[in-house]
Amino acid sequence: MRRYTGRSTRGAEVLVGSEDVEGVFTPGELMKIALAACSGLSSDQPLRRRLGDGYEATIRVSGDADRDQERYPLLAEVLEVDLSGLGDEEKARLLTVVERAIDQVCTVGRTLKTGTEVTFEVKQLGGK
Repeated sequence: MRRYTGRSTRGAEVLVGSEDVEGVFTPGELMKIALAACSGLSSDQPLRRRLGDGYEATIRVSGDADRDQERYPLLAEVLEVDLSGLGDEEKARLLTVVERAIDQVCTVGRTLKTGTEVTFEVKQLGGK
């Protein structure tokens, strides 16, 4: 099976392919990673401000593809973070700020929630 290399303008690379290719991410896995990373980056400032620079967090995104429609009908995102050092009111306040930050600045999440127009064209190289 074929595998592709995605490259950023900053020199990063990611290998992409289907589930039967070793050592690659599927496009669906990359979408989930993008959502988790965007939420993590968006929530970092309020979490760091309240929990300190050394806080640890994991964001998990799950959801199975509907192969009949070839889409993901639901992506469930879970932030795992230790808030045991906070009181109930502090936790509630922090979670409100974190959710608001993600809702306001996570471009990937906002795009997935609202949908987006996607265009496609084929650009011929060489020849006629």
